[in-house]
Amino acid sequence: MEGSWLHRERFPFFLVLSLLLPGRGSAFTINCSRFGQQGVYTTVLDSVFDRKAFRPATNFSIPTLVNISFTMSAILDVDEQLQLLSSFLWLEMVWDNPFIRWNPEECEGITKISTATKNLWLPDIFITEFMDVDKTPKGLKAYINNEGRIRYKKPMKVTSICELDIFYFPFDQQNCTLTFSSFLYTVESMLLGMEKEVWEIADTSRNIIQTHGEWELLSISKATAKLSMGTNLYDQIIFYVAIRRRPRLYVINLLVPSGFLVAIDALSFFLPAESENRAPFKITLLLGYNVFLLMMNDLLPISGTPLISVYFALCLSLMVVSLLETILITYLLHLATTQPPPMPHWLHSLLLRCTSPRKCCPAAPQKGNTSLGLSPAHLPGVKEPVESVGKVPGLKEAELNGCPGSTRAQQEDEAQKQHLVSLWVQFSCVMDTLLFRLYLLFMATSITTVIVLWNT
Repeated sequence: MEGSWLHRERFPFFLVLSLLLPGRGSAFTINCSRFGQQGVYTTVLDSVFDRKAFRPATNFSIPTLVNISFTMSAILDVDEQLQLLSSFLWLEMVWDNPFIRWNPEECEGITKISTATKNLWLPDIFITEFMDVDKTPKGLKAYINNEGRIRYKKPMKVTSICELDIFYFPFDQQNCTLTFSSFLYTVESMLLGMEKEVWEIADTSRNIIQTHGEWELLSISKATAKLSMGTNLYDQIIFYVAIRRRPRLYVINLLVPSGFLVAIDALSFFLPAESENRAPFKITLLLGYNVFLLMMNDLLPISGTPLISVYFALCLSLMVVSLLETILITYLLHLATTQPPPMPHWLHSLLLRCTSPRKCCPAAPQKGNTSLGLSPAHLPGVKEPVESVGKVPGLKEAELNGCPGSTRAQQEDEAQKQHLVSLWVQFSCVMDTLLFRLYLLFMATSITTVIVLWNT
């Protein structure tokens, strides 16, 4: 009894001594002839547990190979403002401890045991991009086989920094990195390897991923590198995690309502130009679009300038330009009915090129005036101007009084006035047509862009 106690007390000293002397202790094997019986199982590994502060190596000039792999079981969140990726990983590390070996035939056929990680030396593997406190639960276990291979798995909630490119939001794809390295051990003491192939890691992660929300996992690739810190060189394995945003939520809540409002604003060009309800209708649409942007502000990324923000800005600009054009047309038509100003020659030439021989308005032209998109007879304040040319008040009286020159002058003035009115009405019609076609071009371009981005 006393001899066995002395043996247990002196054994750690010889064990540490065997580590410091190269070539010694390489054939160390645990004697477990009574392995598994009462009183033996709890003490047979005490000699190894007592030296957990030392790297397990029979020769300190040989680096310890640590194979790593992980499984990404959830993509929790992506913070565009802080440029952070939150995910849940199951990290697995495998390495050899040459001092924990036994013969299964002498140990009742036992080939694998589990023990608390607090009793073992653990490699200080960390993720370089990690931006939070490691909240790994305490009291985890590790498996040890009869060859001394230790397999340690731990769950990790990883909040890692990731450089995000949100220009194509909500059709964006992100490529984040997870760099595994040692904080303490250089390449002379520790090397990193792969426990599984990278395609196995990617397939397993895609199969068991538990979140089916905003983001989906596309692929995982890797690269090996060495980190130089002064005179020290550290081994690294870099994993590239490609994720893609599911755009359906944003298309339904952002793009579709915005497209409907723009389409309704385009249809407002079919309202008569002289209608008094056209400007209030456009003002109502513009206010509704601003309220829509305020309500959807939380869904848009705060940082950067995504393509969807440019789209919303263009939609708002088109609505504002459409409202200003309606105000200008209303003013011109009102001016044409009171005192029509003369049209500049360059504008008259441009108007002739734009309108002949095509239709100028999105609405159907009025009968009896196919050259104009809007009949002057329907302008406010003008009642049957064509007929009034032939029925000038006081015409018969002037002819009876012998003043045919005065009657002819009034007819020419009235005809000139109606011609100016027609020109300004036609100019208003051309402006409507050009802006309407601009709306159609913008909507067609937007729909094509959404389809291309969604499919790619």
